[in-house]
Amino acid sequence: MINKLEIFCVTNKHYKFFEKTNYKLGAVGKDKFPDQYIRCDNGENIFYKEENYSELTFHYWFWKNQLSLYQNKDIWIGFCQKRRFWLQKKENIDIQSTKFVYSKLLKSAPDEWSNYNSAICEPINLTNPKITKLLKKGWKNFFKDPSIIYNKKKQNIKLHFDMFHGYGKLDKAIDVMNVKDKNEFRDFVNNSTSFNPHIMFVAKPKILDSWFTDLFAWLKNCEEIFGFKDLKGYETKRLYAYLSERYLSFWFKKYSNFIEWPYIFVDTEKISDL
Repeated sequence: MINKLEIFCVTNKHYKFFEKTNYKLGAVGKDKFPDQYIRCDNGENIFYKEENYSELTFHYWFWKNQLSLYQNKDIWIGFCQKRRFWLQKKENIDIQSTKFVYSKLLKSAPDEWSNYNSAICEPINLTNPKITKLLKKGWKNFFKDPSIIYNKKKQNIKLHFDMFHGYGKLDKAIDVMNVKDKNEFRDFVNNSTSFNPHIMFVAKPKILDSWFTDLFAWLKNCEEIFGFKDLKGYETKRLYAYLSERYLSFWFKKYSNFIEWPYIFVDTEKISDL
């Protein structure tokens, strides 16, 4: 198996923690970054959409300007983000120091990946939400179907998205999805009670090209519905990133031979001072 792996860590802030990860660093946002960061405001880009697309701004730039350089190579290409990183293996980690964390980060493709062509984050479970939060944020869903309180099968991706990113927005977005995925994806969000978070993935170049092609075509259609001006606040400003996160869980399972892989949350701002 070819174990060569390149990981791009995408961030809108510069923290010392990144400097010894040996990852390639992708810069989004308006901050100034050291020279080792790869900017995505040149070439073919969507940098002006960064506030609503977040790390997808770099993903798009990479797809349009860099991915073709890898097409004939047997290599894994991965993406993580400023507070979440791939682990070498599944284990409970008590973060004690930056040196300790560095030793646990993924550096090459594991042998377990030999029969796969993509890796996505281990899923998060959406069932058993707090009743108070469900009633506060999902009251429209509750009035439509009170059984969502006790029926775990209905505590699905669609309910979660309605609660936290705008009631009905996911349905409207699916309405403008490509024909090959529309019905299956709608079934997926209505029947799945977990998803693979954080828009993190590792894959072979051909898989990435197909993913980016389908993703950004869909998001372009979504822009015709939602635009940018009315997207405000934590829950809706990054709407296109949230939509991508749910589509990722479906797309990689349909179009690639995937494995779910562990990751870790690191408070990169605080741990840099340890």
